[in-house]
Amino acid sequence: MTSTDGDRPAAVPGGRPTRQRRAVAEVLGTFSDFRSAQEIHELLTGRGEAVGLATVYRTLQRLAEAGEVDVLRTEDGEAIYRRCSPAHHHHLVCRTCGATVEVEGPAVERWTRAIAEEHGYADVSHTLEIFGVCASCR
Repeated sequence: MTSTDGDRPAAVPGGRPTRQRRAVAEVLGTFSDFRSAQEIHELLTGRGEAVGLATVYRTLQRLAEAGEVDVLRTEDGEAIYRRCSPAHHHHLVCRTCGATVEVEGPAVERWTRAIAEEHGYADVSHTLEIFGVCASCR
């Protein structure tokens, strides 16, 4: 399970925990905004870690599949990643600087359940990401 306190490195699911996979998992704890795989790769390179970009992509995919990181698509379709809290939440993301706020949406949750029930759906999931410009960037 991932450490959310930043003091311990995250576990890396899906295979043995190689040095490269551990490095990717650890660097995720050094920032709070969403970053692309290329940006994460640059952070690793800047720290002197010899980790290939393909390894970064594969590790991020495994972490996302295991629920260890959140992944979302920017408005231009790029996948970006961030270690997040384990509770269900949504994101408010600044288009300019990438600042991210985790938000709970009780109204969205109620609406989702009501729509699903109205149409006879069960085992429903959803995603909601809100993009805008933060106060600092305005």
